[in-house]
Parts: sequence; structure tokens; C-alpha cells
Amino acid sequence: MTALREVAVVGAGAAGLHAAEALRRAGYDGRLTLVGAEPEPPYDRPPLSKQLLDGRLPADKLALRGSAALAELRLDLRLGVAAERLDRGARTLHLADGRQVRCDALVVATGVRPRRLPGAETPLPGAHVLRTLPDALALREELRPGARLLVVGGGLLGAEAAATAVGLGAEVTWLVAAAAPLAAVLGAETAALLTGLHREHGVRIHRGAAAAVLRRHGRAAGVRLADGGELAADAVLMAIGSVPATEWLAGSGVPLADGVACDAHCAAGPGVWAAGDAASWPDPRTGRRRRLEQRTNATDQALLAARNLLAGPDGTRQAYAPVPYLWTDQYGLRVQAFGSPGAADGFELVDGSLAEHRFAAACLREGRVTGAVGIAAARALRGLRAQVAAHGPWPPAAEREAAPVG
Repeated sequence: MTALREVAVVGAGAAGLHAAEALRRAGYDGRLTLVGAEPEPPYDRPPLSKQLLDGRLPADKLALRGSAALAELRLDLRLGVAAERLDRGARTLHLADGRQVRCDALVVATGVRPRRLPGAETPLPGAHVLRTLPDALALREELRPGARLLVVGGGLLGAEAAATAVGLGAEVTWLVAAAAPLAAVLGAETAALLTGLHREHGVRIHRGAAAAVLRRHGRAAGVRLADGGELAADAVLMAIGSVPATEWLAGSGVPLADGVACDAHCAAGPGVWAAGDAASWPDPRTGRRRRLEQRTNATDQALLAARNLLAGPDGTRQAYAPVPYLWTDQYGLRVQAFGSPGAADGFELVDGSLAEHRFAAACLREGRVTGAVGIAAARALRGLRAQVAAHGPWPPAAEREAAPVG
């Protein structure tokens, strides 16, 4: 690679902003362009389904950085315009407004876009996704006391939105295809606890049936199920997953496979790097390719991608080997998890109890620690993080050695 004079970061969310900041902190002093499809300056997304949706947090408090901090980065800031095409040979990024950006190196941080039900391909009143600030504000307008909200999708986003909506007085039905919603993310035990809380707060859970088509009567009126049944609603939230926003890279030569297919150092070929929701990479611990849609991953991967970018082809690059971390806030409880609790076949409490809604537990697979999960037991949970990172056996060696003989 020639000396870096022009670097572009595509995606003005958390990953893109942190990549830009890391480049400046590490001494990059050339032109730095940050491109964002949304018109808003970089803002935080986790509150969209919680504090922003219920009105506790005003929209202007979501900004990740103030105007002065952004100015210090000396960015060529291009907001409200999407990347349209990358010409790697010419080192040129083509934008949707017809302008072009030269770049010796590129960081892809374009995140994901929500999936939609058949029948919702075009905008329809009452049909919602929840990815952007305008998405959250539009959904908030629907959440009047007594309004019937149908949440489709059994993941964390759907669960958080359902909890927020019922707290605002809406009548909430939560449609999940899996028999145990949230179990694939948090494990069966924690999922059962949260599912019970949803029921206690009045959420009606419709399990084991997939939504096939959005019902339309001038606006969203519910869904028709794959088994022929129907669920009526005044508004529908589609929280059925997402796909990497990488269509603009088609034909560029950047490898795509469930996102930008990076190597272990977050590189996707000469001069191209990726971070955040849109990046997939081979996990050094397992050898399997993975992609994480987690807020902490957006930060950590962006920092490493920026450092490796500046190291150059002959420098020392670091492999990306995170211990995944996520949290979710529901009904006044913060659930935190490391690793992959949903992949476990065993559950060992190390502190507290589920009945008290205060616990920390090791999640095991074939006798080894694959994850950890807890509520209001931060110290014990942090103590399990090293076991998750090491994928160590359970019980830990120190406990096995201390166990009495006979």
C-alpha cells in the first residue's frame, strides 16, 4: 500500500465513529472522510427500543459525540448520503449523490438493515421496523394506552420493545416461532425467567407459529400465519432479524459472505477493512466464521481494525478474538451475558438464585464454559469472564483441586 493520504469510513454509527477516532488517536493526519446514509450525526442505537421508545430519553441525548468533539476529528463528514459503489482499482468510493471520494484505505462499517415481512416491502402506516431514530419515533407514536401492538420476532429487540410497549399501556402480543423465545441467545433458564416476566406484565405470547404475510387494510392490520391463522393488531413491529448492509459492494471484488468476509485481522483484501455488524471473520478460538450484532463489538472491532490498518502490510497485526458481551434491559432488570449462553447444554449457578432475580451462572457445553449470564451479580459474572475466554472445563481447576477426596 502507498503512504496513506486519504482514508474513508463508510457507516456513521458506533463502529464508524470509533474507527475514525482510533485513526486520529494513532496519529493518522491525512484526509478522513466519514460517510453516513442517515442525516443525523453518529448516535447510539441500544436506547431506541428502551429509553427513547418510552420517552425517558429525548432524541437529542442519543448523540455519541457533541459537535465540538466531532470538529476535533477534522472529518470530511458526509451525512444523509449512502455509498453506492466502490471502485477498488481506482481507489474511489462513489456516493448516491453523484460525488466521489478518493481513498487509499477504506473501513466498511455500514451495519445491517432490518428484514421485513412479505407485504411490507413498501412503506405502510402501522408497519414498523426498529433500526433508526426515525423508526423509533414513528413506533412511539403508536404506543397509546389500549393500542394493540403485535411484535413479530423472538429475539432481544422484540422482547425489549414488547416490555417497553406494555409499560406504556399498549396491549401487546408477542409472536415467536421458537418454542422458547430468547433461549438461543440467553440460554433456557434465563429465557424462561424473562418469558415469565412478560406474561406477568400482560404480554400475550403466541408461540410456535411463523408469520407469513402482513395483513393490509389501508394500514397494517396484523399478520396471516403460516398455518392459516390470523392475528389482528393496530400496529405491527417486525423484529425478525437483519441482513448486512453490503449490497453496495457487489462487483467490487470485496469478498462477501454474511457480511464483509474479513480475515482474522479484520482485513478484507488490500486496503479494505470492516468492523461492526457488517463484518464477519474467523474466530481464532473456534475456527468458525462469525458475525456479531452487539454494541460492544462495534467499538472493539473498530478500534482493532483501525490499528491494523495503520500497521500496514509489513507491520504487526493483531487477531480479533473478543469475548462477546451483551446486555438487555427488561422490566427494570439488566441481564448481562458473556460468550454464547444459548449454545449451552448445562447451567451452573455460582451466585444468587433465579427466583430472586439476582444470580450469576456458568453456561456449559460438553463440560466446558461456553458462556456466562447474570442479573445484579456483576462481580461474580466478571469472575466468569476468564473462564468463558479460555473455554475452560467446569468446575475450574482450583475448585477441582480443593474438592475433598472420597
